[in-house]
Amino acid sequence: MNSGLPPKSLMVQKVLEDKGLSSKVRIMPDSCRTSQMAADAVGCDVAQIAKSLIFKAKQSGEAVLIIACGDNMVDTKKVAKLLGQKLSRADADFVREQTGFAIGGVPPVGHPKPLTIFIDEDLERFEEIWAAAGNPHAVFPLTPQELFRITGGQVGDIKQTAKPK
Repeated sequence: MNSGLPPKSLMVQKVLEDKGLSSKVRIMPDSCRTSQMAADAVGCDVAQIAKSLIFKAKQSGEAVLIIACGDNMVDTKKVAKLLGQKLSRADADFVREQTGFAIGGVPPVGHPKPLTIFIDEDLERFEEIWAAAGNPHAVFPLTPQELFRITGGQVGDIKQTAKPK
């Protein structure tokens, strides 16, 4: 294990290993806080970034993790229908409290408690995708199938489609 990793990224690396992945967390010189920044740093298409977005379920108050294709907007109405309750945006304090990570570095795994997870099916079109690893400069590669397996998330059509003009 790379002891040169920041503590949160080191924790993510351990979770990946515990889940049987050979992926290695990589620290990038430039920030990977947004999907475009991560794609630029890694040298991949922005769509290959598995962005982690946290929302708050309105009735239960629980955190909901949505892992979306980097170039897609999430249709919260589609997710709300799957979840059975409406969603609201989560602020930075809620994200950190529920996931243990700051916005811009929330990984798909390694949270202090299990989260309800929905995954954008558009990620399936790639052989390799990249996800945040606990720090705005940290990412790791994996396959969509590995993402589905390690998160146990529900895969489906959650992207926002363009409205006809």
